[in-house]
Amino acid sequence: MSDEPEPGLAPESTLPRYDDQVRLTVDGEEFLVRHRADEPGTYDFDWLSGPHEYGFGSSSSDRSRLSRPEMTEAIRSFLAEIDPATGYLAD
Repeated sequence: MSDEPEPGLAPESTLPRYDDQVRLTVDGEEFLVRHRADEPGTYDFDWLSGPHEYGFGSSSSDRSRLSRPEMTEAIRSFLAEIDPATGYLAD
């Protein structure tokens, strides 16, 4: 067995660790929001009900945790940029 990394797979040590997560429904769309344990104020948003595996990240400038209303607003801003024909961010 080789110690060489497999193409396309990040070494486990470089993957983010999460210490908190919440599922939110915003405007009929489901999201999983996870807080990165090693990066205060940084979140990953996974669009669970979208047509593709897709999501986005968000970081607060002061490294503070986001409130649920702030998470909801971030999701609404993301959804406003989605092209309904493709399900991806509009060009």
